[in-house]
Amino acid sequence: MSLFWMDKRAAKTIWKASFYSFGWHNPVKTLENMGKTYHMLAHALKVYWKSLFVVLYPLVLLPVFLLNNIAALRCLYVVLLMAGYWVLEALPLPVTSLLPMVLFPLMGVLDSDKTSLCYLKETNMMFVGGLIIAIAVEHCNLHTRVALHVIKLVGCSPKKLNLGLITVTMFVSMWISNTAATAMMIPIIEATLKELESQGIGNMYEDDIAEIGDDAHEKRQSRNQEVVETKRPTRTTMCYFISTAYAASIGGNGCIVGSGTNLTFKGIYETSFPNSPGVEFAKWMMVNIPLMLIMMYLSLAWLQFWFMGLFRPHSKDAKKIRVGTQGEIVARKLICQKIEEMGPMSFHEASVAVCFVLSVLLWFFRKPQFITGWAELITQHKVKDATAALIVVMLFFIIPAKPDFIHIFSKDETKRPKTPSPALLTWKIVQQKLPWGLIFLLGGGFALAEGSKASGMNHFIVLYLGDVVTLPRIAIMVIACLLACLLTQFSSNIAVCNVILPVMAEISEVANIHPMYLMMPAALSCSFAYCLPVSTPPNAIAAAPCNMPSSEMAKVGAGVAVISLLVLFCVFPLLAPLIWDVDTVPDWLNTTNLDV
Repeated sequence: MSLFWMDKRAAKTIWKASFYSFGWHNPVKTLENMGKTYHMLAHALKVYWKSLFVVLYPLVLLPVFLLNNIAALRCLYVVLLMAGYWVLEALPLPVTSLLPMVLFPLMGVLDSDKTSLCYLKETNMMFVGGLIIAIAVEHCNLHTRVALHVIKLVGCSPKKLNLGLITVTMFVSMWISNTAATAMMIPIIEATLKELESQGIGNMYEDDIAEIGDDAHEKRQSRNQEVVETKRPTRTTMCYFISTAYAASIGGNGCIVGSGTNLTFKGIYETSFPNSPGVEFAKWMMVNIPLMLIMMYLSLAWLQFWFMGLFRPHSKDAKKIRVGTQGEIVARKLICQKIEEMGPMSFHEASVAVCFVLSVLLWFFRKPQFITGWAELITQHKVKDATAALIVVMLFFIIPAKPDFIHIFSKDETKRPKTPSPALLTWKIVQQKLPWGLIFLLGGGFALAEGSKASGMNHFIVLYLGDVVTLPRIAIMVIACLLACLLTQFSSNIAVCNVILPVMAEISEVANIHPMYLMMPAALSCSFAYCLPVSTPPNAIAAAPCNMPSSEMAKVGAGVAVISLLVLFCVFPLLAPLIWDVDTVPDWLNTTNLDV
């Protein structure tokens, strides 16, 4: 009995100690402690939310396949897991892309050999070849020379200069990455605007200072608070910078090597339908160059209407850009000065230019349809675009960057080369500049497509979509494009492509619709990332130097997205039947699953 009362007294003592230590006897102190605990938890979540998501999200998804343990749902679990990691970037995108290599064999979706083959398909090799060609062009600075000459040719009034800049960016972005094209053009724009400002022609930033805060009026009156100041760009400045980013994104659609989403589409299309003719370089350009040009110049008209007063001659925006003849002279003088600083075209630049033109010709005439392609003249085996790209890549490492070899037998010993000239491109430069992570990102998407097909996951999803499959094909295309365009504003465009395209492939098979009709527009829509700086790297690169507000980008970007979608919906259904005969169901569509 005494032990019982001793335990009771001890418990009472401990309870009292806890009561007073936590301040529960004092309501004010209790609230303070709760507030501190809340702030500590909030801080911990802010710091470690990615780690918590990586650990908890897979556990939350377990019921997806535990309640019905079939291969299709196990594959769906991996797809949802990767989609969550991709969208929130809880892990680096390339690391997330390696998950199929771990989970597919362990979960019985696809064996290790078949999964690993997805990470180095022909499309991946074409991607590597295209990137190395782009690196060679950047290394010799050929792209800058082309840009300056085109700007000089087009003209240097504000609207013409803007037209010249976006035209150059669009063309360059067809062949090199959108990010590289934007990064190349931004310094040229910045230098031009600063030179104009130094001559008293136009302003790069507003004369007044914009105060950032929730209540600027209260902050100006408060003497105890620090006023945060930043330069506010003029509307003309914003037009120059953001139009360049949009030109890079739109230009990347014109050529199949211009964007990762294009190559993702090519890989998933050819994986899903191995008996199809595939995605051919020439046919891609025949459809997408007209789309690119219409989207770009309608978007430019919208941007100049919004920022420069196009079609609004009496507006403040239109009056601010009337720089007169003097402004054009100053801008042209700066462009000419930069061209002179570059000097005459070197042997290195000329050689890279010839190799670049050769790559385009090899791609275009591999299988041009109207004549026998060069590949068909050489062999009966299937030769794809990766072979053409790597032929040129080999030349970059063989051709010397300096022509001093012609003096090797010269009688004048001073002219004879003492050491061999370096090649047009070295492997060290390739190692430094090639975005290796994107290869895994593409491979992860191809692995998802292969696993979805092998497990029957896509067919499973299409069955649950029900009436969507019975809609007219134009309606299915519009829904897919709108969904892709919305998602790509907040996450990686390649990741969105990897999730949407396998489902579109299965819908086209179930609904007996030519896959090109649904899959290509959806893939293109994944590049319509215009609304936020985080939507795509070109937006961030363009917005940072001029301090462009995100709200302004969202407004004007929404207009560009609407224009791009409307052009796609109106023009693609007219052009596609001329190239792929999408109005008929191809024979290989219904035989694909039988042959695989």
